[in-house]
Amino acid sequence: MDIKALMRQAQQVQEKMKKVEAELANKDYEGASGGGLVKVVINGSGVAKKITIDPSLISKDEIDILEDLIVASFNDAKKKSDDSSGEAIRGATAGIPLPPGFKF
Repeated sequence: MDIKALMRQAQQVQEKMKKVEAELANKDYEGASGGGLVKVVINGSGVAKKITIDPSLISKDEIDILEDLIVASFNDAKKKSDDSSGEAIRGATAGIPLPPGFKF
């Protein structure tokens, strides 16, 4: 195995990873729950940007339900963000022989 070639590949992967991370940070992901009554938008870094609540849900008697729906919406958006990040990272490292168990 040529160490210099491996180092060049590692540097290329690192550059691709920086580019992918920057692209992902600028993407928005929307999660929803309650049949779309509660929606959360986060960016690729997992930062919540917007929460939308259908007015029909706002009632003192339903505050616990509303809070649970917000959590579920956020988790849905976060999962979508994580899934997209994983796909992008796999694409950036495709074809590069990484040691077993090595992860970015």
